[in-house]
Amino acid sequence: MRMANLSRFALLQKKAPLVGAFFVGAIWHFPAQAFCPLPKQAQQVEVRTVVDGDTLRLVDGRSVRLIGINAPEIGRKGRTSEPYAEAAKRRLQALVKASDGRIGLVPGAESRDKYGRTLAHIYGRTGDNFEAQLLSEGLGYRVAIAPNVSLSGCQQQAEHTARRSAVGLWRQSPVLRAGDIRQSGFAVISGKITNIERNRGGTWLELDEHVVLQVPARLQRSFPASFFANLKGRQVEARGWVLDRSRKGGLKPGQRRWLLPLTDPSMVEPK
Repeated sequence: MRMANLSRFALLQKKAPLVGAFFVGAIWHFPAQAFCPLPKQAQQVEVRTVVDGDTLRLVDGRSVRLIGINAPEIGRKGRTSEPYAEAAKRRLQALVKASDGRIGLVPGAESRDKYGRTLAHIYGRTGDNFEAQLLSEGLGYRVAIAPNVSLSGCQQQAEHTARRSAVGLWRQSPVLRAGDIRQSGFAVISGKITNIERNRGGTWLELDEHVVLQVPARLQRSFPASFFANLKGRQVEARGWVLDRSRKGGLKPGQRRWLLPLTDPSMVEPK
């Protein structure tokens, strides 16, 4: 069963352009659902171009990274686009066009990322949140990175809508078992918490003895004690950017190769 799931996922990757083209044509016939209503007055800005499914470039020169969504990567430098990457870009282009190229921008509590991009929530002229719209159509994964987590709850509801409807990325489940991780990058992983340890580096949760989830010490305040209560032995689903620790000079005895730093409690869901 495990190999069959991986084979189907690989086939989907090969058919990404075709699937994406079909999906964009089909999804726009679905009724729009309102998630994450406009929380306050937004700054009105004009879009110059849509870079991909989660990034815009404004007429004033700013590059804007949408908060709360990680869209599939568009292939560059000879690499193949991930499934639904082109579909997500085209959908965001359509949302911007429907708003006459002008959008409402609400910066996050942390307004810039390490690349200098503006981090913000984006709204159309009718007040619809673009990130939630894309998530509800299965065109990206929900992510929550403190301190920009004010809309994580309604964004989670939007993604759950896509999962229940089995649309977009959730048409063929992308969730991988912890033992099936083979490369670094963003992933949604399932497994059982087999051990929990704490030290100066933070809290470490072992997932099926293959992946370690880390709550960094600097983010401990974001994870209440109740988060860890009765978590050991539970089946969970975790998401985030997986790191390969073997690339930094080798692993220490007993150390797991794959590390997934947690950025918010909602990035782990008990099942």
